Order: sequence, then structure tokens, then C-alpha cells
Amino acid sequence: MDILSVLGLLVALGAVLGGQWLEGGHFASLLQVTAFFIVIGGTLGAVMLQSRLPVFAEGIRLAKWVFQPPPCDYRGMINRVIHWSNVSRRGGLLALEPQLRIEKGIFELKGLQLLIDGADPKTMREILERDIVTYEDSQRAAIRIWEAAGGYAPTIGILGAVIGLIHVMENLTDPTKLGAGIAVAFVATIYGVGAANLLFLPIAQKLRSLVARESKRREMLIDGLVGVANGENPRIIQGRLEGYLAPGD
Repeated sequence: MDILSVLGLLVALGAVLGGQWLEGGHFASLLQVTAFFIVIGGTLGAVMLQSRLPVFAEGIRLAKWVFQPPPCDYRGMINRVIHWSNVSRRGGLLALEPQLRIEKGIFELKGLQLLIDGADPKTMREILERDIVTYEDSQRAAIRIWEAAGGYAPTIGILGAVIGLIHVMENLTDPTKLGAGIAVAFVATIYGVGAANLLFLPIAQKLRSLVARESKRREMLIDGLVGVANGENPRIIQGRLEGYLAPGD
């Protein structure tokens, strides 16, 4: 569980609701079902219209990463690469075959198989780097649905405001109906701007950072595999891979 994401969401909502309370307003005044359906439904429909089904489904699936990010163990990966290097130096590249039954990651398995098959280091790097580019392209396309939602939501909020004002204009002769129309108008704008800047756009940026983190791990793995293929000393490989790590890693 990503505690910072949970805390950030709570702080953002708390700031909005707290500001409403400090101004003497009531929380119930921000709860407008009509405005919610206009903004969220309209935004969802617009995003669906612009997306292909596989991309849309992948974008929705990635949302869970915001609160439960995939594991990314840089140190563990470095230790495994060093182990592979030691094994290959003692028994040759074919001695790495038992490692295929241990590794579970698709990218790791592909890299190990190329290494065991004796692929040229340059060719192996080209193949695996192409995989990284494909991975990044597919993930970024999925993340763009959240960026698109962040772009559409404020405009849909304005649309909701206009609808509310139309309702007000239609009922000028009946003062009892004016309050509801005005509430929808203003709350729809709040929903649109708030959803975009407190939810959709932050989700997109968080997902981008997680994809970048995974790409970095894969680049480190490629560097390590190429070092093993070239027969480099394990300590040299370890030093080069640790150079990728920032203090937070």
C-alpha cells in the first residue's frame, strides 16, 4: 500500500471540505447527484469515445498501481545478476539453465534465454531495448486516458454549469426552484475542476513515474546481462549497476 497516495488524497479532500466548513458552508451543499452524473458521466463517455477498448481497459487496470504499486526491487535484481555472473564464470552460460525455472518475470526470462542461447551482446541489447520501447508505448497510451479525463472534466463541469443556469432561467417565475439550479451550476464546476486536478491528473503523473521506474529496472537488467555475456568481473558489473541507483532507491 502506497501510504503517500492515500494520505495525499485525504489531505486534498480534507482541504476542500475544511475550507467549505471554515466559510460556514455545509458539506451537504457539495453533494449534488445531478452535477456528479453530468461531470463524471460526461468525462467517462468522452474518454471512451477517444480510446480503443484494450487501451481503455489497461488504463483502468493501471489505476490500482496508485495505491498498490508493483514491486520494484533494484537491489534484489542486482544480486540475481551477480549470481548469474558467478554461475556463468564457473560453469559457462549453459549452467544458467536452472535459473529459468526460478525466474518469473517475462522480461527476465527472455533476457536469460538470450544469454543462455549465446546471443551476441549487441543483438541481445537491441532485442531487449526494443521490448522496453514497446512496453513504454503501451503503458503511456493507457495512462493518457487519465490525462484526457483531466482535460475533459473541467470543460464538462462548465457544461454542467450552463445546464444548471438554463434550468434557473426556465424557472425565474418560481423562486422555489432557483436554488437547485444554481447549486447544480456551481457544484458541477467544482466537480469538474476538482476531479481533474485532485484525481485524474495526479493519477496520470503517478502512473508515469511508476512506468519510468520499471523501465529503469529493465535497463539495469539489460546492462547486467550484457556484462555477463561479455564475461566481465561480477564486481565490475555490480559497481556499474549500483551507479543507476539514487539515494531513494
